[in-house]
Amino acid sequence: QVQLAESGGGLVQAGGSLRLSCAASGRTWSGYVMGWFRQAPGKEREFVAVISWGGATTNYADAVKGRFTISRDNAKSTVTLQMNSLKPEDTAVYYCAAASIPRALVGRIEDFGSWGQGTQVTVSS
Repeated sequence: QVQLAESGGGLVQAGGSLRLSCAASGRTWSGYVMGWFRQAPGKEREFVAVISWGGATTNYADAVKGRFTISRDNAKSTVTLQMNSLKPEDTAVYYCAAASIPRALVGRIEDFGSWGQGTQVTVSS
């Protein structure tokens, strides 16, 4: 298992930006697909973005396309989610996740075996 720790959440006004980071540790994460998911109060956890090991392939939920960007630095074992033009509906706990199987690029929650504790993002109107 890979251990994951998110940081960078906080309170921001609508239209603002936040940058979330996820640090991986533990067993090697070579080849792992990395993803971001979020869960708003009273709602199920949902897919946000995913990136392949080499970074060449990314996939985004329709709700965040054009506003969010996922990237990774394998040398530093980190994954970043840059969030721009934030909306109140982006308010949620954001989770970093790791998957050892390539099909995880589709963004299915059940394909991800390692999860961070989450970081709160609150967007005020």
